[in-house]
Amino acid sequence: MDKRSAASQFRQRLAMLQAGEGLTQTALAQAIGLDRSALSQLMSGQNPRLPRAETVLAIARRFQVSTDWLLGLSDERGTLTQALNIVDTEAALDDQGRTAMERWHAEVAGQKVRYVPAQLPDLMRTEAVIAFQARASTQERQRLQNQTRTRLHFSRMPESDIETCMPLQALELFAAGQGIWQGLPAPARAEQLEHIAATLDELYPAFRLYLYDGRSRFAPPMTLFGYTRATLYTGEFYLHIRARALIHDLARGFDSQIRHARVHAHQAAEWVRGQRVSEG
Repeated sequence: MDKRSAASQFRQRLAMLQAGEGLTQTALAQAIGLDRSALSQLMSGQNPRLPRAETVLAIARRFQVSTDWLLGLSDERGTLTQALNIVDTEAALDDQGRTAMERWHAEVAGQKVRYVPAQLPDLMRTEAVIAFQARASTQERQRLQNQTRTRLHFSRMPESDIETCMPLQALELFAAGQGIWQGLPAPARAEQLEHIAATLDELYPAFRLYLYDGRSRFAPPMTLFGYTRATLYTGEFYLHIRARALIHDLARGFDSQIRHARVHAHQAAEWVRGQRVSEG
């Protein structure tokens, strides 16, 4: 197949993908990280040349198809795994201190999100806890405040469907002021626990918290966005997974934690309020 034929095949198959998801040209350009005018030229057929390799890879990544299919070299749509690693990494923070989490949440609006927090659920942190975590860094404090507001915003959306699970011992250690929470005053911890309980009351059943026994079970800090994307938090970066088989495995593990939960979602707010705050 010559380049002109390959370019024509590419345009047809890209248009098929766009129509299949009902995307406008602006939405398609945003989804693949391309300027709208550049995309318009690409799809018009005025330029018979093939797009750049990074553009083809971006489209393959977004729609989970193979580059061979996009370029008309195969009639099998395949998957991105034929041409691109299905697991990569993304920095936890960019140069402006932002994360990709907000974008990922926006992309899967209406789909179920499964979430295992690294510490406390981000959307439920009080100002005192944020200040304690940020210590003397004003920039970090502002970032955590923005992150909390953004996560809470997504959780309050009408189509929100979020399941969260975490070890109950994480909240027991918090109430006792032990581990990383040593030094956080008891009144601040009591306020935080009441805030968690009140937020659970507000958001249930769209947001559901399950607590499992961390002495017998384990789940890494992660977020599963439907069955299209999974991210595991490592502190410095996210391990980013787009392979559906791996995502399904992680989802099954998450669901197993819920089945074995000691505290179920309808009990969570009451359980949190029952934690005794000690001086630590």
